Amino acid sequence: MRIRWLGHSCFLIETGNVKILTDPYNPSTGYKASFPEVDLVLVSHEHGDHNCVKKVKAFKKVLKEGTEEFDGVKITAIPYFHDNAQGAKRGKISLFRIEAEDMVLAFLSDLGTLLTEKELEALDQPNIIFLPVGGFFTIGPDEAWKVIDQLKPNIAIPMHYKTKYASFFLKTVLRDLDAFVKDHPYEQLDVLEITKENLPEPTKIVSLNFNPILEKA
Repeated sequence: MRIRWLGHSCFLIETGNVKILTDPYNPSTGYKASFPEVDLVLVSHEHGDHNCVKKVKAFKKVLKEGTEEFDGVKITAIPYFHDNAQGAKRGKISLFRIEAEDMVLAFLSDLGTLLTEKELEALDQPNIIFLPVGGFFTIGPDEAWKVIDQLKPNIAIPMHYKTKYASFFLKTVLRDLDAFVKDHPYEQLDVLEITKENLPEPTKIVSLNFNPILEKA
């Protein structure tokens, strides 16, 4: 399995013959990437920085809710909240549980609060999690560590934080990666290549560099 970060909350996950794209964004984020032809597009909620399917070059299916099985990959959308007020402030989101190559990935979207027992049971011990760490719109650095402690994954990949590529607005409201990692060790990669056999223990933080695809969309 190969995982590449295209900025903000957008990842390209390549597993077997299946390509999955998470939360394609509009230009308001400041990030510039072309979204390639994929099989599945996951859209966690209807905010412009997460649902810009029209910018994806080509795709076979868009998944926002329910369960989808596609060429050996099973994806389940789990409804949850964008805030700590049961959606009253920012609405609802879908968390995605992805089963592929005998591993479980959890895309935590714009998670706005800690997980309850219901979501923990539905996610069922994921090996790899993608979690927001920048705060303001989502959980912040301290809460992100609490979520890691809740899920105890093999690998945690931070997303949705301030970088030099982000728009001026995002830079004014989001925390950066350093606020999350603090004194914790982490590995910085362009692309994560992983199999079940080389999953680390205990939890390892892997920060992916912004690695845009430059082909024309």
